[in-house]
Amino acid sequence: MTFGKITITAVSLLIAASAAVHAAEPEPKHQLPQQFSIKETKDPQQGKAIESLDTLLQSFVDEEKASSLAGFVAVGGEIIYSNAFGWKDKENRIPASVEDYYVLFSQTKAITTVAFMTLVEQGLVDINDPVSKYFPGISDRVITAINDDGSYETRPATTPMTFVHLMSHTSGLNAGLAGQARLADTGTPGVPLGFDGKEPKIQPSGQHTGGGNYQARFLKQEMLDLAKYPLGFDPGSEWNYHVSTNMLGYLIERISGQPLQEYVREKVLDPLGMDETDWYYAPEAQERFVKPYSLVDGKLVPGSEGYSRGAVSAQQPYAEGAIGLNGPIEDYARFCQMLLNKGTFNGHRILKPETVEQMTSINRLPKPADPNNHFQFGLGFELFNAHKKPVPAVSDSAYSWGGMMGTAYIIDPERDLIALFYLNMYQRDDLYTGFLRQAYQLANQQH
Repeated sequence: MTFGKITITAVSLLIAASAAVHAAEPEPKHQLPQQFSIKETKDPQQGKAIESLDTLLQSFVDEEKASSLAGFVAVGGEIIYSNAFGWKDKENRIPASVEDYYVLFSQTKAITTVAFMTLVEQGLVDINDPVSKYFPGISDRVITAINDDGSYETRPATTPMTFVHLMSHTSGLNAGLAGQARLADTGTPGVPLGFDGKEPKIQPSGQHTGGGNYQARFLKQEMLDLAKYPLGFDPGSEWNYHVSTNMLGYLIERISGQPLQEYVREKVLDPLGMDETDWYYAPEAQERFVKPYSLVDGKLVPGSEGYSRGAVSAQQPYAEGAIGLNGPIEDYARFCQMLLNKGTFNGHRILKPETVEQMTSINRLPKPADPNNHFQFGLGFELFNAHKKPVPAVSDSAYSWGGMMGTAYIIDPERDLIALFYLNMYQRDDLYTGFLRQAYQLANQQH
């Protein structure tokens, strides 16, 4: 009996201690949403704000500023706006929908960067490691002059290239004179296909960066070629956008031992339920893509469909880290919500909260020479601040990016908001700012 009393007393003490510990723990402010829910509109003011946003987006179509577009806004994981306007296929009068596929171009970059940071969390690499530790062939010299015969002069780089430089576009790869030297050797125009207003004479498999080898079957080929050239500036000293994320994608392949497509699907797309976002699809998926246009002299002119055709190529091994992904707007919203949630969504943790903070709260750019230049960039995202933001309502904690054909997104932790705006146009007016202004007005009605 004594033994039983001791046991009961011990259990009672454990229960009491456990209760005391849990009582001391602060209650979480709210449960992080793991799926989107739909906000029912009952407030007349909210209804008016939705109607106003509908009217704005429809006006872009009516005034022939866009053929098709889609908008998405969520606050606290509740969808307060999701709609599409115009025509997926204007000539055949097929209406647009939120299920349509868009070519995402540089929205690929953030997904590649998040995928790389999963390697960091596994302890396989550190963001401050020199890239040469994993790719000895990377250049450690800076170009200083190009000679008349096409050869060039170089000097040693003052600092080694790190993964921070790749993720913040300060690596020096393909920059300045180095980019000129490479273009002179390849003879390939640096302008991406279709953006010159002409139908390309070639049809690459997948989406390729301008100025490269459009026949390359693997990213490795392009990156080994790029690494033959010196850097355009000392790593960390300047900002030069784009190709660094292709090198980051190649390093994901070298470090993980998996193709980039496979690794990104396994670590990011599949866990988040982004089932329709990808570099490639079956041939019948081309009908899911909106047709691209250009705004020329105030009129919509059909643009090349080369990028959607590239996404249904027979050969599908080529995948860049900088561009190449496609998909519907709500798929990418899942990625944005994961970041807003500090790394978790759909019941899966992709990154730790401290990793997301490391990516989205520290400006990685050197001090600009121009005091009026307030552009800031973290690891994969532009960081807004008191001196630079797209509309005044955006908080100083917000970050964003977009794609060359007009897709854009913003993640605003202070407002607990994500907003996405999709169109696919080669040349266009700025329609995003008007959308974003009204999206924030709508969000303000939720409180």
